[in-house]
Amino acid sequence: MSLLTGFHAIEEALKSASKGKGTLYVSGKGPRIRKIEDLAGNKEVSIVRLSARDLRDLTGKEHRGVALSIERYAPENSFEGFLASITDSQSNLLVLLLDGITDPHNLGAILRSADQFETDFVCIPERRSAAETEVVANSSAGAVHHVPFSQVPNLSRAVKQLKKCGFWVYGAAMGGDPINSVDLSGRVAIVLGSEGRGISANLASHCDAEVAVPTRGRVDSLNVSVAAGIILYEIRRQQDW
Repeated sequence: MSLLTGFHAIEEALKSASKGKGTLYVSGKGPRIRKIEDLAGNKEVSIVRLSARDLRDLTGKEHRGVALSIERYAPENSFEGFLASITDSQSNLLVLLLDGITDPHNLGAILRSADQFETDFVCIPERRSAAETEVVANSSAGAVHHVPFSQVPNLSRAVKQLKKCGFWVYGAAMGGDPINSVDLSGRVAIVLGSEGRGISANLASHCDAEVAVPTRGRVDSLNVSVAAGIILYEIRRQQDW
């Protein structure tokens, strides 16, 4: 069971949850909490009232007067299922592959951008990656409940599968071509690596080309979640999204 405390994360989890699949713990009052209680009632989620102190003991931290315990808040998806669902008529598809993103705040922020730009699927590896947690849910402002994503055993294998489905695969790297100079129409997959290590050499070797966000600053690079938002925007802009 996952325990969520952020308003956005709780609201989106309740909107996407099956009926009766969780418990809402309430110690506070106010219009936002009443709205959350109404959502819980519509989903037949149990509501338990606690004192502020008891809720703090339950969550292990300060809270905003409400917490949600729910079985599973991420969309039920599989990478194989996504590939099987692609039809010949679908052209401007966008897939994001995350290599070594271990900071849950970064993962949450990336998923938030993925939701905003309607990324069709996000792949994260089973190892050396942040997983679905309360921090990810809160950092994504609830986007984790709507973005199709799943863990895969091997990202290089996932890239090969995407290529068989007509995707061009681009790795994000500081030495890559300026992203606004690259044709990103059609079926596109973007690989993002960690800020320190970047994309692994093996995975980079399977990419068709490398792209970069043009910058003029003095620090080494953009935060990976910021870069993700810019890259996803540019792809969708070129795809007349």
